[in-house]
Amino acid sequence: MIRLFIPNDLAPGAELSLDEGQSRYLASVMRARAGDELRVFNGRHGEWRALVAQVGKRAVVLQIIDPARPQGEVPDLDLLVALVKRGPLETIVEKAAELGVRRIRPVITERTNADHTRVERLRAIATEAAEQTGRLDVPEVCEPVKLETLIEGWEAGRRLLFCDEAGDAKPVADALAGQAPGAWAVLVGPEGGFSPRERERLRGLSYATPASLGPRILRADTAAISALTLWQATLGDWRS
Repeated sequence: MIRLFIPNDLAPGAELSLDEGQSRYLASVMRARAGDELRVFNGRHGEWRALVAQVGKRAVVLQIIDPARPQGEVPDLDLLVALVKRGPLETIVEKAAELGVRRIRPVITERTNADHTRVERLRAIATEAAEQTGRLDVPEVCEPVKLETLIEGWEAGRRLLFCDEAGDAKPVADALAGQAPGAWAVLVGPEGGFSPRERERLRGLSYATPASLGPRILRADTAAISALTLWQATLGDWRS
């Protein structure tokens, strides 16, 4: 069943014209025809059944039918990831969306080997991953921010799982054991690791929990996927 994220409000009988990209996807890639059924969601009103009402030269028009699934809650989990090369970063965003992250925040650290990225491209990847995995929302992908700026504006009450590659922190499963669920963030550093100054700063934060991801040196994408998986299994919605 085709699923599409659309930002519009959803109501029975509403007719919605898709944008150029989604229209081209349905008409040219999926070969959709009038009368075909699909599912749509907007992150607010759950998932709805819809029919292809018209396949035009410029746009595909959908008719909204009725609700199929109610909107549910996702874990209040942010992924903070140092900017890395395009391929690994795109993998991180895709897998973070699949793993249920609510917000993805690219971070600029002292050893970051990239200082910019195509955020719109990352948002498109997150949207596609949400469509394919059955979630009813799309994770927010933020503009890159410096690590120090992020720390200075930290949200009160949000805990931080700091993936410390130095090797003297508790294993992540032990570090999370006994912790309370709620608002959390997972921080993964660049390929070169955090600088000594950054590591000292992070270790001094009252809301931060340093944790080790094992004895091997992991690539940033592997580290992010591993940390998110362990958090979901310990404190997230994998427990349900």
